[in-house]
Amino acid sequence: MSFKMIHVKHRHLVFTIDAQLRPYFLDNRSLLNCLFHAVSSVILRMFNKMNKSKNYTPGFIMALHTFGRDLKWNPHIHCLLTEGGYSDDGFWKNVSHFNYTYLRNAFRTALLNEMETTIGPSFKEIKSACYTNNKHGFYVYAKPNQCDPKAVAKYIGRYLGRPAIATSRIDQYDGETVTFHYNRHEDDSYVRETVPAMEFIQRLIRHIPEKHFKMLRYGGLYARHRDSDKQLNHTISREKHRFFLSLDKWRTCILSSFGYDPLECPECGKTMLFMELYYNHQRVSLEKLYEKAMSKAHRKRSPA
Repeated sequence: MSFKMIHVKHRHLVFTIDAQLRPYFLDNRSLLNCLFHAVSSVILRMFNKMNKSKNYTPGFIMALHTFGRDLKWNPHIHCLLTEGGYSDDGFWKNVSHFNYTYLRNAFRTALLNEMETTIGPSFKEIKSACYTNNKHGFYVYAKPNQCDPKAVAKYIGRYLGRPAIATSRIDQYDGETVTFHYNRHEDDSYVRETVPAMEFIQRLIRHIPEKHFKMLRYGGLYARHRDSDKQLNHTISREKHRFFLSLDKWRTCILSSFGYDPLECPECGKTMLFMELYYNHQRVSLEKLYEKAMSKAHRKRSPA
């Protein structure tokens, strides 16, 4: 995916829902698809309205989070969106202003329509109540943020695909209860909570997705494969692809020399994704590693 990332600023958006809709998604997990469909349709429509003849298409990545900071059921979509779109005739248009009013109202309408289509007439009463209680639409966070092109790939790996709770937030387990902490979203105040171990486990396992359900999905430019899109300036140039892919060779060498796979998790046996390299407890930039490798190669080729 990193090879497809376009070298432009990206905007972080969060699409939330009315609290009374949450039980529907918990009881019927297939409804979670409605969240993705609603977000995708709203974003593509927003860019299309800028100039229908040009049909500007952005690139975006959507990640479903079903948890709040307190681990309770709270499905919402995090989206990483290019601040611009690519037209059918090969022109890029920068976009720095997003219409918040449109996003909120359009997302509310799109999601409620998707849910009514799936659930049926029995949903009409709840749908009406959601319009009454959310006259300005469902809350959508879309404020400008510092997400420059070089940070995008790292952002995807560390944030969009994060687990329900980091181990650093679990403070204590005494055999019967679990104590963990979080900063409350409303006022950012520090909260420490102690719950029975079984309740803690129940809060966690409800966030395990159904088998084969995709929690991370791509839209727009990041979901299609057109020859015209190759003209775009990508974060990682094609010249560097071979070098980044070659980083997997060390895995083969360790496996053949020492008999173990360094990317295989010793606990669950799943294959881990190589994200960063550290040397002497300091992060090594892959870009700098590439430049160092290339300069060494040039020195070898240069005449004595």
